[in-house]
Amino acid sequence: MDRRKFIRVVGGVSIAAATISSAGCAQRMPASAIASWRGPGHEADVRRWILGYAILAPHSHNLQSWLVDLRTPDEILLRCDTSRLLPEADPFSRQIMISHGAFLELLDMASRECGLRADISLFPEGQFTAVDIDQRPVARIRLVADSTLVREPLFTQILKRRTNRESYELTRPIAPDTWLAMADSVKPNLLQFGHVGPDQPGLLQQHRKLAAEAWRIELTTARVVLETYSVLRIGAAEVELHRDGMALLDGVPVLMSTLGMFNRHISPAADDYAVTSQIRDFNSRLASTPAFLWLITPDNDRQTQINAGRAFVRIQLAASAAGVSLQPLSQALQEYSEQAQSYAEIRRLLELSQPGQTVQMWARAGFAPAIGPAPRRGVDAQLVRA
Repeated sequence: MDRRKFIRVVGGVSIAAATISSAGCAQRMPASAIASWRGPGHEADVRRWILGYAILAPHSHNLQSWLVDLRTPDEILLRCDTSRLLPEADPFSRQIMISHGAFLELLDMASRECGLRADISLFPEGQFTAVDIDQRPVARIRLVADSTLVREPLFTQILKRRTNRESYELTRPIAPDTWLAMADSVKPNLLQFGHVGPDQPGLLQQHRKLAAEAWRIELTTARVVLETYSVLRIGAAEVELHRDGMALLDGVPVLMSTLGMFNRHISPAADDYAVTSQIRDFNSRLASTPAFLWLITPDNDRQTQINAGRAFVRIQLAASAAGVSLQPLSQALQEYSEQAQSYAEIRRLLELSQPGQTVQMWARAGFAPAIGPAPRRGVDAQLVRA
């Protein structure tokens, strides 16, 4: 059977299957995969307790590329697991470094809860190049008792933080004091926080249009799609086994995978149902989006990327405190050739005039129904073994 025709047949089956998903095709998130979201229990080593919060940081594609060495007392050495990268979608590992920054920020907050100051030295053996990362440490963290420390109020939001990809409430605007709280959460970092909402409908629509086009490009760039497919976890058994990546528990993909109709080694054609349905669904969510926010930095070295990650997770926690959901939109910020026009367009849209300026994060924002957490591998899976 012709490949395109086969995928269209699969699409037809999946449409029919959607009507029976409530009969048992949809699956529940395994409790073991989200156990980390209950928070760490008692730990003899306080570093493990701290890490129990740090591993809840957002991570691109939920890869969880943090690799931690605890073999030196009172120290945490953070490296990047270079087997968990996205060379097609994130060729320079900028998003990976942002994810490590988010990890370090939550680590810092959790340390404060214990009365410990986290002295974080970034790239103690030298900063990575602009194009590659390697096995050298991302950070060395020394924990020092400090009775003068002030606890971080945003810490209480760590277990509640979610990345919400659902439709938002279009007619419910985000209050000015919530925007102010998000902006205040990243002071005094040397970065620019901005947002657009329903008071600027023309500009808001430009953001939606750009996000839609960048998403379409990603879904029709075969090597990027296949990279995403490689970290899909379809069904409860796969989610429980891996506890990372992008979990799919809905009836349609589970049924298709069970029937052998979801081939993760073949990229669908642009007009296949697998692509057109995702574009349609994503465009619907964009149409429901009442606001977008972004972070711009004056340069783009590795330390700046780390600090952008620290800032973004603070913004997400501040949003969570107000009941606001965020979904990062990475596609237009990605630096592979097919996205060059989208990359140039977001720079134009956000009025970046200096060559070094970089849009580090861009996200949709709004109120949405509550969702469950994403899988986490747990502290033990992140540790370097002797």
